[in-house]
Amino acid sequence: QLQLVESGGGLVQAGGSLRVSCAASGRTFSSYAMGWFRQAPGKEREFVAAISRSGGSTTYADSVKGRFTISRDNAKNTVYLQMNSLKPEDTAVYYCAASRGSRWDQLRVGVLEYEYWGQGTQVAVSS
Repeated sequence: QLQLVESGGGLVQAGGSLRVSCAASGRTFSSYAMGWFRQAPGKEREFVAAISRSGGSTTYADSVKGRFTISRDNAKNTVYLQMNSLKPEDTAVYYCAASRGSRWDQLRVGVLEYEYWGQGTQVAVSS
């Protein structure tokens, strides 16, 4: 069983930056494609960013492209989401997720493609 623990959320003013992290334990981290999702109150969980097992391929939702960067450190069993130029509409609980059975450079973007989820970390952006 893979455990995922997010950290680094908080309150920031619009235009500011935050980096959220997700530490994994329990299995070989590099075996999993990773992703970040978010869920705002009253809304469905939505895709934010994904990274392949190798870290060599990434993809982003249009709403965050150019502002957010996903990365991973397989030696530290950690995936990161650097968020710059934050907007009030970025306010949400951010979840990291892991998908097994992926090829080395495969990306996963759907909620149902991920088997393991963290508990989430709150990000709030004030205007």
